[in-house]
Amino acid sequence: MADDAHFAPYTHPAGGWGAAKATAKALLEQSVAGKGSRALLSMNHPDGFKCPSCAWPNPEREKTLEFCENGAKALAFEATKRRVDAAFFAEHSVTDLMARSDYWLEEQGRLTEPMRYDPASDHYVPVGWDEAYATIGETLRGLDHPDQAEFYTSGRTSNEAAFLYSVFVRAYGTNNFPDCSNMCHEPTSRGLPMSIGIGKGTVVIGDFAKAEAIFIIGQNTGTNSPRMMTELVHARKRGVPIVAVNPMPERALIRFTEPQDPVKMATFGSTPIASEFCHVRIGGDAAFLKGMMKALFETQDAADAAGTEGVLDLDFIRDHTAGFDTLRADIDATDWSDIVAVSGLPEEQIRRVATIYARSNATIMCFGMGVTQHQQGARVIHQIANVLMLRGNFGKPGAGICPVRGHSNVQGDRTVGIDEKPTAAYLDRLGQVFGFDPPREHGHHVVESVKAMIAGTARVFIGLGGNFIHAIPDTEVAYKAMRGLDLTVGIATKLNRGHLVHGKQALILPVISRSEIDVQATGPQFVTIEDAMSNVTSSRGVLEPASPHLRSEIDIVCRMARAALPDSAIAWESYIDDYSLIRDRIADVYPDLFAGFNTRIKEPQGFHLTIPPRGRIWKTDSGRANFLVLDGLDEDRPVDDAAMLRLSTIRSHDQYNTTIYSNSDRYRGVYNTRMVVFMNREDMAAQGITDRGRVALETIADDGIARRVDGLVALAYPMSRGSIAGYYPELNPLMPIDHFDEISGTPAAKSIPVRVMADG
Repeated sequence: MADDAHFAPYTHPAGGWGAAKATAKALLEQSVAGKGSRALLSMNHPDGFKCPSCAWPNPEREKTLEFCENGAKALAFEATKRRVDAAFFAEHSVTDLMARSDYWLEEQGRLTEPMRYDPASDHYVPVGWDEAYATIGETLRGLDHPDQAEFYTSGRTSNEAAFLYSVFVRAYGTNNFPDCSNMCHEPTSRGLPMSIGIGKGTVVIGDFAKAEAIFIIGQNTGTNSPRMMTELVHARKRGVPIVAVNPMPERALIRFTEPQDPVKMATFGSTPIASEFCHVRIGGDAAFLKGMMKALFETQDAADAAGTEGVLDLDFIRDHTAGFDTLRADIDATDWSDIVAVSGLPEEQIRRVATIYARSNATIMCFGMGVTQHQQGARVIHQIANVLMLRGNFGKPGAGICPVRGHSNVQGDRTVGIDEKPTAAYLDRLGQVFGFDPPREHGHHVVESVKAMIAGTARVFIGLGGNFIHAIPDTEVAYKAMRGLDLTVGIATKLNRGHLVHGKQALILPVISRSEIDVQATGPQFVTIEDAMSNVTSSRGVLEPASPHLRSEIDIVCRMARAALPDSAIAWESYIDDYSLIRDRIADVYPDLFAGFNTRIKEPQGFHLTIPPRGRIWKTDSGRANFLVLDGLDEDRPVDDAAMLRLSTIRSHDQYNTTIYSNSDRYRGVYNTRMVVFMNREDMAAQGITDRGRVALETIADDGIARRVDGLVALAYPMSRGSIAGYYPELNPLMPIDHFDEISGTPAAKSIPVRVMADG
């Protein structure tokens, strides 16, 4: 732990002057106070660029300042004056850089020119673009089979770049598309279609102004999607009940001050957010949801017996759903005592929350990775959909399901083809448009790609953005597997751990960022993104590129494709010159969604992709919305160990995904360290752990691999019993590669079984 580490409870509202101060500090530290402030005025506005941080959509009411603290940090660190150039790499060996923290690496600044790893000196050295592409092409062509290459995609990648990447990789001959959605909302993408026919949310931003109740389950809104707080503040001012369900209370869902509200800022006022906080245990969400359904069924039975109006939407259930009787039988067979024991919530609170839900004629249920990252995460999402269906909360204003996506275009990347399990219809269409026969075998998601590396059947990794190595489970195992590859390629704006844990050959290819101007042969270009509510909008950079040697993602993808596929009939070079041609091809491949793409995207607010459940159209096998049963109440496999606690890996407030902006987390009162574990006081006493005492965590697993992290400080925190939390990527070494959601393969990072013990 750092010598200047300290802990002090944060008692102020989230947002407010704390957020304003943190924004100013980030701009000043990166020496971009002037240009950064001007650029912020263009963020999330028509003719400007889309925030490179979260995927929350723009509000219907336009504001002058449409950014949050974390979006401002993302811009500040992207627009920084600091540079990682050839001189930097000459000074620092890879061994030296590996000893540095993720925060230190982030602080060094923007990558400026292509680099290759020189094993003789253990340094990265400059390489020409043509030589880099030749290395990639020669290596890919030299593989025994295309499936020996893994092609990763970050959620910051634009629709245009992601689409061409998917075309290139399939023309090359594989469907190996591990991507960042595999590690967060893949249970939504794979599980929700089983319920309602689509793996996307069904609400639009305007629904929040019409909702009569809002539930937020397993999602830390104030850190992970701060602009969402504006909708919650307006809802609370209307008297809308907001129910928060989480193993740890989060500051923003207690009290929040809108930094854009001059009255609140001037008077140091704030708005209380959650009207009900359900302090659920880790892994207790399904039990909570089943308890809600049990209370609703009992209320309906009482109304039926009395001959009065009940709480279920029987017309919706009759006309639009399948499986109701099976669900009812499952809930009836579930005892209240078990629901209370597993959820950690008192029966009276679950009943009270069910009453809040029953009184609302339009309810939105939001959820985040606290739901998805469990071994039964997809099936918990089924239970959320079940609850909503019981009162007909699909296809009407102010109601629906709202998965709160993470990275800014993670949903769009999947829409335009980044999918290791493509449908036959899509592949047929792709082949017709581009004139080749795409591979039909399903490819690898993240866990499968890591296993292929471990087995030695993967030989090349190309990362289109992201920090793959520090996002994935089983860090030490993954390090060894990555270092065994023939070639690793990192396409990035900033230096990260993924460039240091590399194959025998390694390339770093620097790109133009989203906030920077992109000029090609036909003039300035723009790209598009799809937000978490299926709105497609344009993004135009406003800053000069950090270096004249940068290339756009589209340029890099197309030139990699040409190098790997020299005989390809696809006109790759034309797409570099004119991005509108890419959008024409997207429309050709997806006519139902993107017909007239280049015309529709000219609208200032873009356009909305069709979401069938909004019209009560169900693209399921049954042709109806399906009630789906979760056997029992366990979201994760039971562990027979009396000392077991469930660890949830979390972000700090000064972090976005694996990007660390500082080593502090002010909302949780942690300063200048990330090596902490948050614990319930009673759990600490039972384990003989003292507040601020040194502890180690050890994974409970049956695979014979010892996993342990030492040097942690135990902090007494209002966690639910049996639940602890700590930061990733520092605690990723504790997560076994085989600990994942059964339907989607998403690592179960929110429920790792561990022991806590005194350290030293």
